[in-house]
Amino acid sequence: MGKEIAEQPDAVRSTLLDRRRRDGTIVFDELRISDQELREVKRVVLVACGTSHHAAQVAKYAIERWARLSVDVDIASEYRYRDPIVEIGTLVIGVSQSGETIDTIQATREAQRRGARVVAISNIVDSSLAREADAVLYTRAGLEVSVASTKAFVAQVAALELLALRLAQLRETLAPEEIDRLLEGLHGVSGHIATALERRADVDLVAGQLLEAHDYFFLGRHVGFPTALEGALKLKELTYLHAEGYAAGELKHGPLALIEPGVIVVAVTTDAHMHEKILSNVAEVKARGATVIAVATDEDDQIDAVADFVLRVPSTEPMFTPMIDIVPLQLLAYSLARGLGRNVDRPRNLAKTVTVE
Repeated sequence: MGKEIAEQPDAVRSTLLDRRRRDGTIVFDELRISDQELREVKRVVLVACGTSHHAAQVAKYAIERWARLSVDVDIASEYRYRDPIVEIGTLVIGVSQSGETIDTIQATREAQRRGARVVAISNIVDSSLAREADAVLYTRAGLEVSVASTKAFVAQVAALELLALRLAQLRETLAPEEIDRLLEGLHGVSGHIATALERRADVDLVAGQLLEAHDYFFLGRHVGFPTALEGALKLKELTYLHAEGYAAGELKHGPLALIEPGVIVVAVTTDAHMHEKILSNVAEVKARGATVIAVATDEDDQIDAVADFVLRVPSTEPMFTPMIDIVPLQLLAYSLARGLGRNVDRPRNLAKTVTVE
């Protein structure tokens, strides 16, 4: 797992390599859907499980903002059992690292049976999901062996945001200059991830002080919310401790009752637009005795006043932050697990690929 965490800059860089023609057109690996069909998409549905589901939730924000399309994100294991509505113009995107996740494959098959076009986001060439889809975008992250997924997540987010920009390009919902700017920023993410990885010692210092803690709440807003969910999942998988991810605005709707001294709250605070809101949420949990770890940008000069520990990351375009913010959360889970004597490469009860329902 440590090796694969370190490979994340290369995973993003490879996923984005050679994706644009000289005329600016963004290209897929395999495309059996015409530009006209993509241009006429009226609704997008993403289906995925686990870590891939969190990457899909990030993509919802990007597709809605850039391509101005309505987006739903479904847990693949639930999708085909709820009699889903597939209207004309529905594009279904199946996201799976292995391309063999049975629930995701069954969900995309159901969508195709009902008339949807399907795009696969997969890390494995010629996987079942890729073979059956109408279009494929490979993440090129390299073989991921660790049960707890890391580099696949950042590569999936990169690929999905590339797809979001292609939809925006076809629908002309963003100016070409804006697409160029965003693509340039997307290519810069690998460098920011590398910088976050260089700060591993800071994470280890924090983890070393938390080995007696048993309850963790991860909070985020906007794309920080799926980042929080993924951070909580990594902690569960590796440490076997109680960890939950929440949209920070939901605190007063129940979870605040569980905040007391001894609880660790990990807050993703890198979104400048939502910064005031998330700081207010952090102050609420701090006032009730929680120990706060904040993931914050280098420029944030307010966070130290309300957080017990601050893990700094480089700032970037808001939509790109999950690929960077997740790094200290992965490292935190990894370091805590090692400190607790867990086998990070073989978490109990889990398999790398879920191939049975």
